[in-house]
Amino acid sequence: MSRPRDDQPARLPPAEPLTAEPLTAEPLPAWLPPAEPLTAEPLPAWLPPAEPVPAGPLPAVLAIDGGNSKTDVALVAADGTLLASARGPGVPGMLVPEETIRVLGSVARAAAEQAGLPPAGPGPRIAVHLEACVANADLPEEERQLDEALRAAGWTDTTHVANDTFAVLRAGLDGPGPHWGVAVTCGAGINCVGVAPDGRTARYLAVGPLSGDWGGGHGLGQECVRWAIRAEDGRGPQTALREAVAAHFGEATMYDVAVGFHTGKIGGDALLGLVPVLFEVAGAADAVALDLVRRQAGEVCVMAPSAQARLRDAYLPGHAAAVVGRSHAASRRDTRRPDALTSATRPATICVSGS
Repeated sequence: MSRPRDDQPARLPPAEPLTAEPLTAEPLPAWLPPAEPLTAEPLPAWLPPAEPVPAGPLPAVLAIDGGNSKTDVALVAADGTLLASARGPGVPGMLVPEETIRVLGSVARAAAEQAGLPPAGPGPRIAVHLEACVANADLPEEERQLDEALRAAGWTDTTHVANDTFAVLRAGLDGPGPHWGVAVTCGAGINCVGVAPDGRTARYLAVGPLSGDWGGGHGLGQECVRWAIRAEDGRGPQTALREAVAAHFGEATMYDVAVGFHTGKIGGDALLGLVPVLFEVAGAADAVALDLVRRQAGEVCVMAPSAQARLRDAYLPGHAAAVVGRSHAASRRDTRRPDALTSATRPATICVSGS
């Protein structure tokens, strides 16, 4: 056999074919615990729920008018089209903030579902902007607190909160603006706001009798009961309110009505329901009822020009302020005296509407 040269590789023997042996799983040692099945752990509670993606663009505005007796919500498109609306109970404002947010959320959910949008709640957005005019947000700091709470709810990208009297002013004015004038609202309470062309405002504290208020639905209801029972026991003049108030509550006498309020059988909020009774009796020319209605009208005629006077320098010649009354105290317009109202507040335009 010849030896290979140094520059040539040595020849290797042919490789033997490889054979693969099947793999077998060996049993785990007996001392190992059995494997636990994998389960998905819930997300931490502090994480917000995932936001559903709506099919189309969000409404431009979620508008809220939160009053003492009822809450109205509207979803509005960018071109002003009304997409949905809903109504719910009234709100206590920042007196009970948790209840206010709960009620506003419930009514907003109803409007969102009506419009085919994801339900409103903590997290999901249902509009671009939220405009909320809410009763019992009487102080600037209360408006800020409510604004913060609504922003935290996450229903919209931006929010703006004001007292509900500002909504009354806007409702009484047409056109794109600027909107300015004087508005009076008569619901469960009474309030007034004036807005100057340059944006300055004149407001009242409007937290009840302690801030000098008289003429809201709650106060008128109290006066109805007061004069009705005084007519029954002889301390006051006779009035048809005596029979009308007792009948409204399904009682035989005003004594029974008073006992019902005292024992809690009749709740304090039931006083609001007496305002239509008052206007009905006043419409029949009852002297006591008419006196109450005229006194309430007088309060409107005091509040409006007083607010106007505080902004007098801002008013332009030839322009008029808008005074809008609404809700319980305006539920019977035919018993009002537009001539007296107009003469007392000129050059204001008076617009009285019921709810």
